[in-house]
Amino acid sequence: MSKQSTVSSWFTLLRFGNSLTGLIGVIFGSLLALGQIPKGDLASITILHGLSVWAFMCSWNALNDILDIEIDKLNQPTRPLPSGRISLNNAKMVTVALMFISLSCLVYAGYISSTIQGGFENWAPSILIWILAIFLLTNYESSTNYSLKLKDRGLPGNVAISISIGMVILFGAAGVFNPTQPRVISLFFIGFSYNLAREIVKDIEDMDGDEGRNTLAMRIGVEKTRVLAWAILLLTMVAILTPFALEIFPPNHLLLLIPGLMTIFLVKRKLAYAEDRNAQKLIKRSLQLTLLGFIVSSLI
Repeated sequence: MSKQSTVSSWFTLLRFGNSLTGLIGVIFGSLLALGQIPKGDLASITILHGLSVWAFMCSWNALNDILDIEIDKLNQPTRPLPSGRISLNNAKMVTVALMFISLSCLVYAGYISSTIQGGFENWAPSILIWILAIFLLTNYESSTNYSLKLKDRGLPGNVAISISIGMVILFGAAGVFNPTQPRVISLFFIGFSYNLAREIVKDIEDMDGDEGRNTLAMRIGVEKTRVLAWAILLLTMVAILTPFALEIFPPNHLLLLIPGLMTIFLVKRKLAYAEDRNAQKLIKRSLQLTLLGFIVSSLI
């Protein structure tokens, strides 16, 4: 195997690009909380929080593939682990190493906050957010008797994943001591609802290989599940529009959100024609365009 293909396999296993969106989400959270680009010690904490989330997400993604290796042999046999391009032992070692990096970045960020007057007390919610993320991760992926087994329970697992994604914004804001800023809370709910719809659609897509799980699609059928996913996307649009109606964001900046909102409407056609993979990809694209619109709104 060539060196290039090996690097590509690791990028695929860790979902490197998706994990980078976590780092961007942290920076966005700090920007929302401050109303400007963080500087000095706050910039250092933001970078460390971003690296912590990036490593955390890479570790989570690798762990997901490790635990799903048998399912992926049926659903996605070309992925790095079922195809044998990356050994299971190597994947486990990298997963542990990345989680250690995530924790180390968190600890260092806490140390920097302690050098600022009153900083550590205001930064402390970051610890709770990180611990909650670990709690959701372990109870989602683990199938032991001591776990909530969220992944196997379908919708509760979808909710757990979506909360985790939304918490990236909160984590970035907590790093600059303001996780309850109204703009931050608004984006948390928007990110949560986008990802909940996407996770539900992804479960429809993966039904053939989800033996042993009790997903929403398995319980109520794929057609009702698609309708529910679309209903959640309609609520997402309400969540996007509400901060402008309440003037949390300048109303005239709503124009920046039009590309993201229009992309949501494209999802309905894909769901109607049972094109679930294309539907979840469009949801992701809409989320990216919406976040871009909010980022520009925050900078001007």
